[in-house]
Amino acid sequence: MTSPAPSSSLTATERADIERANASGLRPVVFVHGLWLLSSSWDRWRAVFEEAGYTTVAPAWPDDPESIEDARANPDAFASKMVQEVTDHYLEAIGELSVKPAVVGHSFGGLIAQKIAGEGASVSTVAIDPAPFKGVLSVPFSSLKSSAPVVSHLSSLKHGVTLSYDDFKYGWANALDDDEAHALYDEFHVAAAGNPIFQVVSANLNPFSETKVDTKNPDRGPLLLIGGEVDHTVPVKPTEQSYKIQAKNPGVTEIAILPDRGHSLTIDHGWPEVARTALDFITRTTADASA
Repeated sequence: MTSPAPSSSLTATERADIERANASGLRPVVFVHGLWLLSSSWDRWRAVFEEAGYTTVAPAWPDDPESIEDARANPDAFASKMVQEVTDHYLEAIGELSVKPAVVGHSFGGLIAQKIAGEGASVSTVAIDPAPFKGVLSVPFSSLKSSAPVVSHLSSLKHGVTLSYDDFKYGWANALDDDEAHALYDEFHVAAAGNPIFQVVSANLNPFSETKVDTKNPDRGPLLLIGGEVDHTVPVKPTEQSYKIQAKNPGVTEIAILPDRGHSLTIDHGWPEVARTALDFITRTTADASA
């Protein structure tokens, strides 16, 4: 009797993206978005990386709506997601690629990118303003304030959480003027799952935390951590602590702190500088890598 095929979390859109990447024969770069964004937030980055000679894949989180309009019409579509569930989804996508990819992640996507690297599944990894993994102890006041819209309401465990403009301005757009902050809020902001934030907050009290990263795996590969100097959501100090832990790995480990940049650095007017920093690192560290 033939065993049933294992179920897949990949959508038809994601499979088409993967097939396109495989058909190209080029090195893929997988983009991992974080909370309060959709995978379409990487569209400009993808164009830059493809112009530089890579192919790109940007899976959504499981069950993410495909458009901003759908996301805002159904904010609870984001509810109840957990860090490992999302990581497994990206690992499944990577497992379908014929060439080992580089991985770029932002915020919770930066944490997930490091978990992927810890599995030895990426050839080079860039984590931008990454949510802290288990073992990072620094919790600055601005991080607590930024997470308050989630952790102050237990209903966040079961419902999608939409930030008010004022919360978005503080946590994401504090380095921007009001005109740009409003424009980004209107263009990009969607609801998010609250569970991952609770998982990070409780990580160092939970021996089984899903935010644990295998930082010692010799197959982790090169890693660049990028921090925004004035980020309120993931301030520089936790990123620097992540670097100190990751730097014990035998692989290349680097950190870049970009001046005057907040958590919106992947989508605001300065995104090309961040994209170029990530692209230069990946190009430099994959030049001699085999598939």
